[in-house]
Amino acid sequence: MMPTNTLAMAGVTHSMLKAHLLSDGNEAAAILVCAPSPGPRQRLVVRLAILVPHEACPVRKPDAIVWPGAYIEDAIDVAEPEGLVIILLHSHPGGWLQFSQIDNESDARVIPGLFHAFGDCHGSAIMTPEGAIRARLYAPDMTSQPVDLVTIAGDDISYWWNDRIVNAVPSGRPLAFTGAMTNELSRLSAAVIGVSGTGSITAEQVARLGFGSVTLVDPDRIEKKNLNRILNSTLADAAGGRPKVEMFSAAVASHRGEGVAVSLPHTLGTREAVEAVGQCDVIFCCVDSKEGRLYADLIASAFLIPLFDVGVTIPTFLDDGKVAIADVSGRIDYVQPGGSTLSDRGVYTQEGLRAEYLLRTDPAAFRDELAAGYIKGIHEEAPSVITLNMRAASALVNEFVARAYPYRQEPNGNYARVAFSLAACDEDHHSEDDFDRKENALLGRGAAEPLLGLPLFQKPRKDAA
Repeated sequence: MMPTNTLAMAGVTHSMLKAHLLSDGNEAAAILVCAPSPGPRQRLVVRLAILVPHEACPVRKPDAIVWPGAYIEDAIDVAEPEGLVIILLHSHPGGWLQFSQIDNESDARVIPGLFHAFGDCHGSAIMTPEGAIRARLYAPDMTSQPVDLVTIAGDDISYWWNDRIVNAVPSGRPLAFTGAMTNELSRLSAAVIGVSGTGSITAEQVARLGFGSVTLVDPDRIEKKNLNRILNSTLADAAGGRPKVEMFSAAVASHRGEGVAVSLPHTLGTREAVEAVGQCDVIFCCVDSKEGRLYADLIASAFLIPLFDVGVTIPTFLDDGKVAIADVSGRIDYVQPGGSTLSDRGVYTQEGLRAEYLLRTDPAAFRDELAAGYIKGIHEEAPSVITLNMRAASALVNEFVARAYPYRQEPNGNYARVAFSLAACDEDHHSEDDFDRKENALLGRGAAEPLLGLPLFQKPRKDAA
């Protein structure tokens, strides 16, 4: 069953919380200030974690804690102006991932005070030494419901399912490439941005791996020149100018059934697409535009979604007046919330965004700048690049598998970027520490208006004429 209520947290936030909450064998406390995502699923993202200092707590024992209400007041001051959600978090150093009777009694005393201040949804949570988190949400009448899934996206991606805890299922992660992995993926949603060369191959893998929902975003239609590199496309699709997402959704339905694929025939630069992708658990970005990567980057930051981005290129040069291939290469970037963004890594720049805008709006002004395409330096209407796309798209999806179901012999932190050269028969990788990271004001912003901090996506006022 797909989760209804979820909580997403950046790996850097989780590491900070774990270090504070589980430092000395006694219970400790923190407060999570969470922002919502667009509906219909209630997906909360942790915007801020307020640590309650150990020395401020009158009582700290292995099975008990008392902490001052002043820190809750601080959280209310932060959360109330935007109507955010407060979750009170404490540790269970003994490893018991269940809410105790003492926890229930504490919530009954404290949570009503939050509702008295503001809001219609607040909650509580516990963390065990292995880093597992279990959470629940309260309504103003103090009825509660569990958070179905807590996602931690760091170097590794962890999923903590409430029903596995209730049913005493072992807490270890499913083994990669097994039926247990498929079963878990059936409860997760993936977004595939761009359903063309690498995108159609990525979407094919994601659907056949068993993701419960696959959101496809692409505004373009099938053309005859696409048929040599878009999986499942046909001559009839090209003749009818069929939308790529419609074609691929039908292909997914033919082997997975109806309702798995969700088609959005839009660019990512629309509010509808942003909101839909913001509901997903993972993003695969397979676009060849810098603007598309910009929006994917912003969505991943705002909604704390792990982002996997792929790019391929075939640069050329002149050799004695003849065009020769300099390289056949690909790049896979894993962007974790709170880590370096695609912008930080130079995958897109302001200059590149400007050039792309000129190409779209004023081709004449762009004539002296380099045009986008698979093969740089020559015009090729229907490049035969499916073998390169297959290599890159497979690496992209395997990167997700390695993060969620670790199988590498080295830490995943060493592989923030993987770049390969088929010409040189070489593969390089870079760690998260290899990239400078700027302050990210969008991190954990959620669905705050304007969406993604951009006036372009400001929600229309109901009283507007």
